Amino acid sequence: MKKYLSIISLAWFSLLATNCQQSSSHSHSHDEAHEEHDHHEHGEGHAEEISLNENQFRALKLQIDSLQKQNLQSYVEANGQLEVPPQNQAAVTSIIGANVSSIEVIEGDEVKKGQVLAYLSHPALIQLQSDYLQSWHQLSFQEAEIERQEKLFKEKVSSGKEYQKAQADYAALKSKVLGLEAQVKLLGLDLKVLQEGKIYEKVAVKSPINGFIQLVEIKTGQYVQAQKELFEIVNIDHIHADLMVFEKDINKVAQGQKVWLRVGTEGKDAPALGGKIYSVGKSFEQNPKAVHIHASIENKEGKLLPGLYVRGRIVSEEASGFALPEEAVVQEGEQYYIFSAEAHQHHDEKEWLFKPIAVKTGARSEGWVEIIPLQEIAPGQVFAWNQAYYLMAELKKGEAEHSH
Repeated sequence: MKKYLSIISLAWFSLLATNCQQSSSHSHSHDEAHEEHDHHEHGEGHAEEISLNENQFRALKLQIDSLQKQNLQSYVEANGQLEVPPQNQAAVTSIIGANVSSIEVIEGDEVKKGQVLAYLSHPALIQLQSDYLQSWHQLSFQEAEIERQEKLFKEKVSSGKEYQKAQADYAALKSKVLGLEAQVKLLGLDLKVLQEGKIYEKVAVKSPINGFIQLVEIKTGQYVQAQKELFEIVNIDHIHADLMVFEKDINKVAQGQKVWLRVGTEGKDAPALGGKIYSVGKSFEQNPKAVHIHASIENKEGKLLPGLYVRGRIVSEEASGFALPEEAVVQEGEQYYIFSAEAHQHHDEKEWLFKPIAVKTGARSEGWVEIIPLQEIAPGQVFAWNQAYYLMAELKKGEAEHSH
């Protein structure tokens, strides 16, 4: 059915009222003939087309153009968070029980591998160095004693028993020295300095990796037990997205696929970070029913921090086809429609005719929808690029009026 749309606004109401007053001088038979001319059917009770005059067309800000060739991508939506590999995280602990003499960093500081984070001091540290020096000097004496006992044994001045005892004492003392030496090395102390008789009053706690201080868990003067965690350090150079792909989409994702990422609560119009899937999990989680995938981030811009929420769109398929903007497509039940547009003169005025055309839809990408026509499209045919929902509503309104 072809009918003029009733536009609900004061301006249009005034315009339509004026038109009605101007047309009141026509006979009733002329109105019936006009209505018969402006209403078309394509089956019992179904409107075939609707029309708009130029004023209505402009008021709706309708856009008209042809089908466009577009490169379209199908996506798998996946959410998750930013993470870093385990080898890029470090928990710095105390080797022995000691007091915190000073703290050299705060949370957020960037540190280099080997940089001093804090100093520890305790009488036990001094005692360890003293024990090492004492045993080290005794070992030198015991070496000389073995040489002496060996000489006496060869000259048959002493018994072999005394020589064997000297060897056993040397082996035991050497084992003790090696053990103390290992402890001293763990503390980062220089053995040559100790062997010169210099004692360290405090020891440095150093960073094992490059990165940033994520957590400081100590205070100056605090006593910390051995194996107590003092600092957490994270290196974000290899930060990546850990995404969860749900069961229905698992077969659509694979290593090497492109992925677009938006971090935190940024809107859909915020710039997306490009990435690529480098690992797909081999275990299926039950709650939620999903698989972990890991995606590298190519353009690491902005503040990317471990734990931040991230939304991902994995490019599962790429295709080229004809498309229209999403606002040009409307769904009725299980059927999708677009509207063809045609302009012509009616009573010396420009008039636009819109006809619904059933189509199938394909890939959707960045506001575009792939259009798969169910009938041949004439060369040069143009379509409404927006207001499809409005046009369908007016078409259904025409059907309802016709049924009465």
